[in-house]
Amino acid sequence: MATKRTKKGIRKSLSTEDVLGRLRGLAEQVIEQADRGDNPVIQIPVRSLSNVNFDPERSIIEMGDRKQSRILFNVNMAKKFMQTFLVASACKELLESGKTTSIRDLFYMTKHTLAGTGENTFDDQSESDPIIEDLEVTIQALREELHLFATNRGSLVGELTIVDGGDTIDARRMGTGGWAVPSIVEKDVIQFKKCNADFVLLVEKDAVWRRLNEDKFWKKHKAILVQSNGMPARGVRRLLRRMVDELKIPLYVLVDNDPWGLYIYSVIKQGSINLAFESIRMAVPSARFLGLSSFDRERYELPDNVTITLDSKDEARAKQMLEYPWFKERKWRRELKKMLDSKVKLELEALSAKGISFISEEYLPKKLSERDWLV
Repeated sequence: MATKRTKKGIRKSLSTEDVLGRLRGLAEQVIEQADRGDNPVIQIPVRSLSNVNFDPERSIIEMGDRKQSRILFNVNMAKKFMQTFLVASACKELLESGKTTSIRDLFYMTKHTLAGTGENTFDDQSESDPIIEDLEVTIQALREELHLFATNRGSLVGELTIVDGGDTIDARRMGTGGWAVPSIVEKDVIQFKKCNADFVLLVEKDAVWRRLNEDKFWKKHKAILVQSNGMPARGVRRLLRRMVDELKIPLYVLVDNDPWGLYIYSVIKQGSINLAFESIRMAVPSARFLGLSSFDRERYELPDNVTITLDSKDEARAKQMLEYPWFKERKWRRELKKMLDSKVKLELEALSAKGISFISEEYLPKKLSERDWLV
């Protein structure tokens, strides 16, 4: 099933009819197999590190060609086969009715006890969520295009006016909490209007985002501030990509100085293993790493008492990242090796040891003026 792309290879959003056609095609494939007397089987792309490739020219992670079979008349696969089509049927119902629902609600929509047995179709949401992801990669459509959404996670404030579901939102007037970034952020739901921003700044930590918002960093420096609350949700990642593409402004990323912070930056820049099939529409290869750098401790003379000792999990994660193709460049090896050699990590809040507004009044302005970032 070919992915819908533009002439430049950029993945377009699928229409409702496109997605319905792909769901019907999946069902028709199984019916044709059964009519021939064959054991029905569907092929699902493997979502793991072993089936991703790094394209150095485009600087994104792409899904490989490996697939796994899901067979109806197989004692180990029959349940997942059935679950796949239960989820597909529920999504078809949503698309045809023009409604959306949460992945939590979908679990309850598809959960029931099979007649004459004590078996449930799903016992827990941890069973249904991976089936949704399997369906996504099989028909090459995002869950948002299947009319499924997750809990809102992420906030935005700054020099931008947005239209959200027909309502005009002035991100300059969103108070202390900001505009909650929804799970579905495609053009039919979210449109960008007036933008006076020179750049977008993604901030990993809520407390730091709130400090920057309270200090009106976005107003002084003509910016859009986006908070991810850890690993950015899919809606946040897709929105960042749209802002870079459509508003023609750069994206800077501000994360903790630990292996997990650097990995967050990597996911924003190159894409993730789980969503490798959609990196071309979600990753931002031009994203700039603004900090915290492993070298900022000495440069900004941060006191030793704000450091945190790397634990065994941190060290193992950092060493694992050194083996990833997208961390092979000398600048990133230098960052990770500095962290491993120092045996400490730093949270963004460590900058507050230099003053409550040090990050907004000195650290970030200096980084930006001196172009002190990594790409």
